[in-house]
Amino acid sequence: MKMPGFVAATLAVALLLPLPVLAGQGCEARETTPQQVAAAARTAITVADALEARNAPVALVARVGTDLSRYGLVYSHAGFAMRDHASGRWSVVHLLNRCGTDRAGLHVQGLVNFFADDLVNQDARIVWLPQVEAERLADYLRALPSNSLLNHNYNLLARPGSEKTQNSTAWVLETLAMTQLPADAQITRARTFAQAQQRGFLPDIIHVAYGKRVLGGMFSANTDFTDHPVSTRLKGDYPVVTVRSILRYMANTGLDAGQMEWRNGVLQSSPSEG
Repeated sequence: MKMPGFVAATLAVALLLPLPVLAGQGCEARETTPQQVAAAARTAITVADALEARNAPVALVARVGTDLSRYGLVYSHAGFAMRDHASGRWSVVHLLNRCGTDRAGLHVQGLVNFFADDLVNQDARIVWLPQVEAERLADYLRALPSNSLLNHNYNLLARPGSEKTQNSTAWVLETLAMTQLPADAQITRARTFAQAQQRGFLPDIIHVAYGKRVLGGMFSANTDFTDHPVSTRLKGDYPVVTVRSILRYMANTGLDAGQMEWRNGVLQSSPSEG
């Protein structure tokens, strides 16, 4: 199903949209070029067609906003694409960091804007949830900001389960774990992360050498190494919730009801680890 009206409307917004939050490669003020918007529109059409073809109210979508290949990772960011959101069909709900600060908030973007945010490339991934969990997730997202599981204190290297800070992938993990809680359970960050742990969630380990931390410009408002214990900082091996660890968690706990992945615009016969 092609959606020219959907794309045209979102395209017009994307051309005018400022970039006040960090999701792509940096905080420098730069205009979105027509070429970037065209590439994002192509990806948005592909993803929207795939989403329309499944009778699901919501799905996880991932993109490559930062080049993490040196850590063996593909995707840097994920959110939830909702079929019928108040902001429009297939709107993406996700957590973003405000540029140059340690503050974050939940944002809603159309698919074109989601894929036009100064990305490394247009690789994309969709993961569908089982129907029961998908319906619960959709209901939860519609009710935001109630029980949002959001910590406004952003940290790029947030320690998994930290009560002090959070990053965008930690919010996604905790929100997914919420769908696995008993219906009458209290929804808190501590409760949802405990649920993820009980079901076997394992973070990825990101090595950041001391020289990189000190000389590589990683001391910034949105990166707080002290969220981790001294032993971790001395070794430089930081546990972090990554998109890959989320995909692994979904696969291992029955939250993965099907995937599609595009690399360089080509649908993959077998999705990568992420």
